Amino acid sequence: MKLFDNKVQETKYNVLREVAIQTWKGNDVFAEFNEVANKIIPKDEPPQRCCIYKDRAVVADRMRLAIGGSRRNKNVVQVIDIACDECPEAGYVVTDLCRGCLAHSCLDACKLHAIAIDEKHHAKIDKTKCVDCGRCASACSYSAIHNFQRPCEIACKVGAISMGPGGEAHIDYDKCISCGSCVYHCPFGATVDVSNIVDVINCLKESTRKDSNNPTIAIVAPSIGSQFLYANLGQVITGIRKLGFAEVLEVALGADMVATKEAQELVEKGFLTSSCCPAFVKYIETKFPELKDKISHNLSPMAELAKFVREGHPECTIVFIGPCIAKKAEVRKPEISKYVDYAITFEELQALFDSKDIILREQESTDWNQASYYGRIFARAGGLAEAVTHALKEMEIEDFDFNPISCDGIDKCKVALMRASKGVLPNNFIEGMACVGGCVGGSGNLIRYSDAPKSMEEHAEKATATEILENVKKTKSINIF
Repeated sequence: MKLFDNKVQETKYNVLREVAIQTWKGNDVFAEFNEVANKIIPKDEPPQRCCIYKDRAVVADRMRLAIGGSRRNKNVVQVIDIACDECPEAGYVVTDLCRGCLAHSCLDACKLHAIAIDEKHHAKIDKTKCVDCGRCASACSYSAIHNFQRPCEIACKVGAISMGPGGEAHIDYDKCISCGSCVYHCPFGATVDVSNIVDVINCLKESTRKDSNNPTIAIVAPSIGSQFLYANLGQVITGIRKLGFAEVLEVALGADMVATKEAQELVEKGFLTSSCCPAFVKYIETKFPELKDKISHNLSPMAELAKFVREGHPECTIVFIGPCIAKKAEVRKPEISKYVDYAITFEELQALFDSKDIILREQESTDWNQASYYGRIFARAGGLAEAVTHALKEMEIEDFDFNPISCDGIDKCKVALMRASKGVLPNNFIEGMACVGGCVGGSGNLIRYSDAPKSMEEHAEKATATEILENVKKTKSINIF
């Protein structure tokens, strides 16, 4: 079975795995740079770029981000400048398809006189005058003028990426929502999310010492049901325990808790936007500040579960594992960092497994059933709205007309939020998810595929709890450790 979507993900994984191996050994990662670089960029293989030295320089930057990045840059998504030098200048360009026609419709269409005709009667665009309006491309009968855009710019739906002065990608962090879409779509792997894999390993090493009283707890996103399909889920949970985690809990249990609170808040206020997706929340804060007071005041399922765990076990270290790069930004917020210590992705979890030679298919299966069906479906688009619908029914609130709209992907979220900001949205609840498909389409997944919602539904249907309120009450009345 295919493990990664592309070679960029595989390269990223290779660096994470080698960094993890050195950290488990207690070695200084950069002191072992030559060993790591030799494994990732063998000297007897053709270089990926101009030469092996540049390839290894890129590896060094990847290693720097894998161990937490620069102290001067606190942002979750960063650009490796030397890896970002292959994309052409973005914008409209006259291609070789230009026939040097007599009509020159492109020339007449440009109101800014940015197009000239050379001695061969071919069109040329003066980029100092061009504003990328696209009129010339529309006018060309041969479709010879094309709008070239960098993959990272196309992927970024909030306009946070542009070309820097040196030709490299530049991120405007005032606009960036840390969704990680650029990380997933850059074909050169130049945009990378900063990792806490070294910190997590050190916590696991410390917590598994015999004299340690500081257990490390894993709280795992429900979208794990759409990942690691080369083994059964029970074997994956066993693998996580073998890494040294004292307990592995379902974030879907936190989703059960959130569903009831979200329903109550909605009834009280009459209109809400969801607060589960940190990238969606950041998008509202940056693009629609007039709607900030409409964001649910409830914690995300991750933070809600972590808060519950922390209250019973203040000494523990809590690590979130999921598909979401934006969660790495969420756990840095002061109101969240007191509950969750670190966030890592499923990509990083795979690197951890392989750094310890844990073969999931060979593990015994652990029973893992803590959440309800409705908590688990938070991982797919529409799941949160469905859970709130059921929570209202369980709470016997019949005189409230619940009218949700579920939006997956920033483009859809933008439309709903614009209508809400103008007071013309007929719905009273916006479920927003930055990733297309919801968390099953997260940028930190091993693989994204069309059958992911189906796999999630199968995972959800295996939940033994069918009622939200009953499951929350049952969980809070016992010690789950």
